[in-house]
Amino acid sequence: MRRLLPTIVTAYASLAATQTITPRTGWTVTADNFQPGNEATKVLDGNTESIWHTQYSPTNAALPHAITIDMKKIINVNGLTYLPRQDASLNGNIGQHKIELSSDSSTWTTLAFGTYYDDRSLKTTPFTTTPARYVRLIAQTEAGGRGPWTSAAEINILSAAAYKAPATSKGLWGATLDFPIVPAAAAVLQGSGKVLLWSSYRAYDFGGGSGSGTTETAIYDPATSTVSRRVVTNTQHDMFCPGISLDAGGRIFVTGGNDAPKTSIYDSNANSWIAAPNMKIARGYQSSATLSNGNIFTIGGSWSGGRGNKNGEVWNAVTNTWSLLPGCPVAPMLTADAQGIFRSDNHGWLFGWKSGSVFQAGPSKAMNWYTATGTGAQKPAGLRGNDPDSMNGNAIMYDAVNGKILTVGGAPNYQDNDATSNAHVVTIGSPGTTASVAAVGSMANRRGFHNSVVLPDGKVLVTGGEVRPVPFSDAGAVLTPELFNPATSSFSTVNPEAVPRTYHSWSLLLPDATVISGGGGLCGSCSTNHPNAQIFSPAYLFNADGSKAARPVINSVSATSVAVGTTMTVTTNSAVMSWSLVRYASVTHSVNTDQRRVPLKPEATNGNTYTLRIPSDSGVALPGSWMLYAMNAQGVPSISKTITIRVS
Repeated sequence: MRRLLPTIVTAYASLAATQTITPRTGWTVTADNFQPGNEATKVLDGNTESIWHTQYSPTNAALPHAITIDMKKIINVNGLTYLPRQDASLNGNIGQHKIELSSDSSTWTTLAFGTYYDDRSLKTTPFTTTPARYVRLIAQTEAGGRGPWTSAAEINILSAAAYKAPATSKGLWGATLDFPIVPAAAAVLQGSGKVLLWSSYRAYDFGGGSGSGTTETAIYDPATSTVSRRVVTNTQHDMFCPGISLDAGGRIFVTGGNDAPKTSIYDSNANSWIAAPNMKIARGYQSSATLSNGNIFTIGGSWSGGRGNKNGEVWNAVTNTWSLLPGCPVAPMLTADAQGIFRSDNHGWLFGWKSGSVFQAGPSKAMNWYTATGTGAQKPAGLRGNDPDSMNGNAIMYDAVNGKILTVGGAPNYQDNDATSNAHVVTIGSPGTTASVAAVGSMANRRGFHNSVVLPDGKVLVTGGEVRPVPFSDAGAVLTPELFNPATSSFSTVNPEAVPRTYHSWSLLLPDATVISGGGGLCGSCSTNHPNAQIFSPAYLFNADGSKAARPVINSVSATSVAVGTTMTVTTNSAVMSWSLVRYASVTHSVNTDQRRVPLKPEATNGNTYTLRIPSDSGVALPGSWMLYAMNAQGVPSISKTITIRVS
């Protein structure tokens, strides 16, 4: 019996309000090859039991394979759904792929690429609305590596009712990156600019404290436009809901989460995961921060590993050991969350600072200083103005030289509570002193579960979030990002994202001065999983006429490993007006304690040769890997060079 399209259980997102399934009446489809009986027309017949399959007899047709749909007229295309075959076989499931659009079948534009997970679930790839007549899906690999085949049961095209060309003065969103996991955590890898992603013990589900010892991971490589999947078992650590920090060597240091006592380290140079000693206190939803001496401090985390008394402890980078800090109690930084201690010690806004200190800017309205040396110490740092507890808000050190931290959004309770649009600049100085707090212009939107990224020029891009935070919901999602300008203490909006970025979303600065924004969901067969990302090119990368701006180039750096207080000589291909260092970063659950920006002023200039001095305090210029940017008179940034600041 013919089986027509049912409601497919999917691990991918439901359609956004601007996306509708386009009627396929009159459409035609062609493929570069097919097996007789499994023609390309099967993807448009509305029957989930029929499939297009590439040739396998008398010989196999080699990958890649392409299938092209002619919609017969220009449509405002903003997505594609791919339903793999629904029978007992997985043969031909598409893995690595590209989606291209064209108005004339001659000139093609890539709107999406990446890798699909190898299962039967419906795959949805949303992307920025683009008028087109032709849609081409190119299968580059078979998802399970079983053979050179490609198959598909159904392909649908998503579209919008209207189209307005985005203005480059508000930045542009690029192609969608499809991932074989729903990434809830991410980190940029030093030097290569690759992005490490991970979910939990399952690609689409976190399991709620499974303790499985397994983590699904992936790596996006911008140089090759590929996404590769890897299942990590050797550290016996389900790394969902962890604390993350980049250590002094640029390694990704992951603590707790579903396997609450565990510590794992990813070494990008060796492409290997390493098991480190267990923490003294089991934790999940804690935060951690790299210190001026290269050690790593952590506190809080009652989501897993038991509730309450999640006081501070420190990892010693020299001895590779954990030590409790009895003088660092968690109590002063608790929020008054409606769910109690389960939520009130989560997601601390931590900043490693001078002399082994840590500044806690939130999310509690009470701010604190912690000393992470000896047996530890704690001292109040004052209230964050009139801001309430702001769980799932953000804090960003956009000017470390002057101790400037921007705080934005969040809600008094973890969930089911209206977020605020509040923004404050917190200024810190000597450890133990009261912080200065100034309210600045509010955001245009209330936000919780959002993310914020400091750009090379010191502006801060705020992406995603919900006006009323509710886990695993896209209701009230804010699609329009905002840009904070420290010079005017105000926000402006930029072009909207194609995908809601809410609970479990993240964003990060890339070495080429763009921003990657992705994830959201990780809730099994729910409708709010977003196994994808987009890359945002800020307006500083474009000329006024919309063309790409010419970028300064850093030709050479005299030393790529430097100590605080020392100088380096940098040459460029053209005149440069300003410089900055931005630390490589990691993020999960809207917490990014690694990123910070250090503006640099040349001490000497000779033509296109500049002498730059690293700040003398390792609490300002934390040890680890940094991206060095040069900006010209128009504010256009270079592609960065990686600089390592050594432990003082």
